[in-house]
Amino acid sequence: MSAHLSMRSGNPALGSETFRLPRAAISDDVMTIGGTVNKTALATAILLMTATYTWNLGPADPRVAMLTMVGVIGGLVMAIATVMRKEWAPYTTPGYAALEGLALGGISIGFESRYPGVVSQAVFLTFGTLGALLVAYRSGLIKPTENFKLGVFAATGGIGMVYLIGMVMSFFGARIPLIHGSGPIGIGFSVVVVGIAALNLVLDFDFIEQGAERRVPKYMEWYGAFGLLVTLVWLYLELVRLLAKLQDRR
Repeated sequence: MSAHLSMRSGNPALGSETFRLPRAAISDDVMTIGGTVNKTALATAILLMTATYTWNLGPADPRVAMLTMVGVIGGLVMAIATVMRKEWAPYTTPGYAALEGLALGGISIGFESRYPGVVSQAVFLTFGTLGALLVAYRSGLIKPTENFKLGVFAATGGIGMVYLIGMVMSFFGARIPLIHGSGPIGIGFSVVVVGIAALNLVLDFDFIEQGAERRVPKYMEWYGAFGLLVTLVWLYLELVRLLAKLQDRR
């Protein structure tokens, strides 16, 4: 099996089976890096527009809670649909972006009301990290070797297990204090999670590049945009949590 077919990614949207698709027969109907960039930009713009709409309602508006819940549940449904049916990505990815934007707008209001300034800082750091890692990847400073991919994949899985355990504990009114607290361990944990989320961007870049090289169908441009958006949302949320913990320490 060739190396590029055995790739791993911590992003659940970009697993090892993602690009095992037939090659497109017509050159105009194949995935390209430029096309994926354009789709990612469009999806991100949709997300920012709906997030801005919820954000502008303000914390006192009762619609915020409803829109946040609709965004969380609807975004999850759209994400599952996109992963299960990749050919639906041209339709489900914009839907995911719109719904996720509603959720992020509401979540951001909650953080901003308690920790003024963290939202703008997190947005800046998210896109700054995206740009920096893209430059590092394109310049060859970061090379997604098989060991690198395996390490990021394992770390992402471990973080997912910790969050799953925390979610189950929350049903019984308990939590993992050392991780969710603002002490040195809690902050250290958030720093590690932010780092792993950021490294997943490198794997996303690699998957998109490999998909373009394999000339997979053009709808995979939307799927690649979806995968990147999933990672960006995760990175933003982790940065907000980290910045909130740092403010608690003051």
